[in-house]
Amino acid sequence: MDAVFWLAIATGVVLSLIGIRFLLQPEPAATFFGIDRRDPGFAPHAAIALRDLWLGLLVVAFAMLRDWCAVALWLGMATLVCFGDALIAATSSGRWVSVAFHSGSGLFCGALASMAWRLARRPSA
Repeated sequence: MDAVFWLAIATGVVLSLIGIRFLLQPEPAATFFGIDRRDPGFAPHAAIALRDLWLGLLVVAFAMLRDWCAVALWLGMATLVCFGDALIAATSSGRWVSVAFHSGSGLFCGALASMAWRLARRPSA
């Protein structure tokens, strides 16, 4: 059990470091990932799509398992990502619709995280 715990922690840390590298050094990170810098084509969109797909399915699985702590944690982190996306949209395209969508998503995730957290802390019957 300890090995699974530490391997899971290591996996999360490595994935987080990859994400940080994509934020701080996007071109070298994309090259290492295998995306052609000269003509990235569809590759960045496909990478984002796959990550959104598995993250979406992960929260569905947590909810189906009624693991409200995991749902609350996932949504709490999603709240931060949504507001980060709003900031990126504001400084990139500046489109108010995009900024509003991401900000609204952040508020929704935050509210739902709070509800899931209350469910997780409810005494068992």
